[in-house]
Amino acid sequence: MAIRYELIKECKQTGARLGRLHTPHGIIETPIFMPVGTQATVKAMTPEELKDMQAQIILSNTYHLYLRPGHELVKEAGGLHKFMNWDRPILTDSGGFQVFSLGDLRKITEEGVEFQSHIDGSKHFLSPEKVMEIENALGADIIMAFDECAPYPADKAYVKNSLERTTRWAVRCKEAHKNTENQALFGIVQGGMYQDLREQSARELVALDFPGYSIGGLSVGEPKELMYEVLDYTTPLLPKDKPRYLMGVGSPDALIEGAIRGVDMFDCVLPTRIARNGTAMTSIGKVVIKNAKYTRDFTPLDPNCDCYCCKNYTRAYLRHLYKADEILSSRLMSTHNLHFLINLMKQVREAIMNDRLLDFRNEFFANYYGETQL
Repeated sequence: MAIRYELIKECKQTGARLGRLHTPHGIIETPIFMPVGTQATVKAMTPEELKDMQAQIILSNTYHLYLRPGHELVKEAGGLHKFMNWDRPILTDSGGFQVFSLGDLRKITEEGVEFQSHIDGSKHFLSPEKVMEIENALGADIIMAFDECAPYPADKAYVKNSLERTTRWAVRCKEAHKNTENQALFGIVQGGMYQDLREQSARELVALDFPGYSIGGLSVGEPKELMYEVLDYTTPLLPKDKPRYLMGVGSPDALIEGAIRGVDMFDCVLPTRIARNGTAMTSIGKVVIKNAKYTRDFTPLDPNCDCYCCKNYTRAYLRHLYKADEILSSRLMSTHNLHFLINLMKQVREAIMNDRLLDFRNEFFANYYGETQL
């Protein structure tokens, strides 16, 4: 197998897992947040800057790289690692979420999905076999099976048909995936917000014996309380000796709550997206830097942060950059937000090691949200 999950410890307070994920490009300490580099770049960041903030693994997007520059070109360049100058682990999603988000621009059949490019309107077709061809060419350490991500809300009959197609596509992906020694293929558990359907999906995928499992179809518009409820009954269905990946989740509260429920891996575009819009996550809550109250605020963005941005620049300067539409605004704010979430997961791992993750959650929420979770 391309990867191996090593369970080190379970938190006595919560059952949260501390682990190590061994991959062809290095060992990942889990639970982990993975910065998203959609188009073979984490927006505004260089690989060296990501390493400085101790990013262990990044995610890239199959759909986007297939459309531009094309998986054949990336393969010709020596694979995604060499193409983007990143020598640590990479995960690629299947492109399923992006394709299904196209709405009227796509048509789903049993064979696959026909869709129009969001770039130029050209028509394309993705099947499980085609997705495996693309992901094999990209060469990431961890790759995702092609799945159908049901929207929220969706009626039960639709979700049932969707998850059963996802299982059939997972079988086809496994049969088409050739590079099993260097790339680990994860199955994706679907089933919407229905417990019996989540159980069905997990049972069918676990029987296929993937090296890891993703939980898909969450963070798609449902209330967070409902997402946590689904995680409560879904995560225990997955093998303890394999990694568990909650797709598309990156807010501080969801990272902590997900870890409490036994999730090992998370990803989201949130930290860089809100950074470009002038919002920072700090140890004392969100800071919207464009607000006028920061005009003469010559303190760091986060007084408790040791990232490059907070060690060198003030809120007043960051507000000036944002108001002047300077590129450095996005770079500095992204640097901070990514460092913040990576460091948050480091604190989560320390709390698991010390059997105090619930205590850590309460302390963090009290500072970040001004409230305590009971």
